[in-house]
Amino acid sequence: MGTILLTGIAGGLSQRVAKDLRERGHEVVGVDYRPISAGAAASGGPLAGMPIYQANYNKTRIEDVFRRHTFEGVFHLGRVGNLKESLGKRFDLNVVGTQKIMNLCLEKKVTSLVVLSTFHIYGAHAANHTPIYEDEPLRAGLDFPQIADAIQLDNMASTWVFQHPDVNVTVLRPTNVVGPTIRNTISNLLRQPRVPYLFGFDPMSQFVHEDDLSRAILASFDNRARGVFNVAGPGVVPYRTALEIVGAKGVPVPYTLAAAYLKAMPFVPGYLLNFLRYPCVIADAALRKATGWAPRVSIRETLASTVRIP
Repeated sequence: MGTILLTGIAGGLSQRVAKDLRERGHEVVGVDYRPISAGAAASGGPLAGMPIYQANYNKTRIEDVFRRHTFEGVFHLGRVGNLKESLGKRFDLNVVGTQKIMNLCLEKKVTSLVVLSTFHIYGAHAANHTPIYEDEPLRAGLDFPQIADAIQLDNMASTWVFQHPDVNVTVLRPTNVVGPTIRNTISNLLRQPRVPYLFGFDPMSQFVHEDDLSRAILASFDNRARGVFNVAGPGVVPYRTALEIVGAKGVPVPYTLAAAYLKAMPFVPGYLLNFLRYPCVIADAALRKATGWAPRVSIRETLASTVRIP
């Protein structure tokens, strides 16, 4: 089994993927611009015994990681969505850093590259139809510059699919990723005892469990699935039903006051407001056909597990 580089190794998803890869006999190398928790790297932790580097993806230290190891595949799972980071830093990590990683894959003759994007780039918009396929317009950047770096990351990786046939590039656009070890916006929001919803709105929503997304990433790598693929999860539920499943108390907020309300929750980006208003339901038939992947965790267990933090 070859060696795989995982970016974003400080996060729960990358650690979940690392566990699956190591169980299959792969050597795994991890890198992140953030520090790695002592518990994760300690004996008995999920990263124990793994070579781990702290390096900005846009700096020269990432070149050292590629010099020290020979990679069969690179899983670039480290897109920075944390709004606590400045816009300039997110751009450098997500856009400049992704370009650097892709160029290193080409230079070092890495044969497979999996890039994790997000369904947020489609945007939640009144003009959306259901479901959204991979060739649909990306509307999110029209209203919210916070997501512009994610769109540029996706566009670069999608262009590489056709520009560089020597590297098998897979771009995955998952829906809301949740689960017990995930600390992203939607997971943190569902864990709140009181969760806002827009008065008069109850958009259909999708969620994919971290275990199922890990399996989708590995299935893409195994099957050399070249192209751009949505990852939709096991089903669709109204947003307020999702709140009931996780046991949160829904708080109705008029749309005119919603932006001010969300400012009290600084981990919630402004563009999420539209996702509480309009549906953004994606189709993942292309991924299922290309890889044979299908989610195994039910929608109810996907949501319920999110609030059962280990």
